[in-house]
Amino acid sequence: MMLIYRHILYLPMLLLALILSGCATSEKTPPSVRLPMGLGNIRAVKDVLQLQGQPYVWGGQSPQEGFDCSGLVVYVYNRQGLRLPRTARSLAEQLPEVSIDQRQPGDLLFFNTDRPFSHVGIYVGNDQFVHAPSARTGHVLMSSLQQPYWRERFIAVRRPLRSQALSLDAIDRHYCSLG
Repeated sequence: MMLIYRHILYLPMLLLALILSGCATSEKTPPSVRLPMGLGNIRAVKDVLQLQGQPYVWGGQSPQEGFDCSGLVVYVYNRQGLRLPRTARSLAEQLPEVSIDQRQPGDLLFFNTDRPFSHVGIYVGNDQFVHAPSARTGHVLMSSLQQPYWRERFIAVRRPLRSQALSLDAIDRHYCSLG
């Protein structure tokens, strides 16, 4: 009788261990969930517009330290939950290309200022984009694709996707850490 009673006591602990083991990490990389940005684009545009006037600092990626071009992009999309590569070239290489005719607010515009994919900004609509151009200009500002300098140097559009932010593994880690 005592043996049966002891097994009954261990049963809930065994069940709890099995449930919690579902939160263990696995070596297999789970598939990404790929969703359009939707409201994320609107929030990104709103955020980047509010950062106009922030100082330009090479290597900067926060309002406290200032921004360079890719640091601005990474900061804005990090606030939307996306983890993006840190350099303009890496962004261009890893994000899906979009034709210039299909660009939407929140898309990334790339330029050849001294080499291909050396500069990036966030498109906000009406041929306007917000970027951190250089130490010479000194701050984050809005420019137009119609300005000859930028029109001549424009090379590509890329679109950040939710798949950079949301994987099934990340969802598991989040919910498993709540307990």
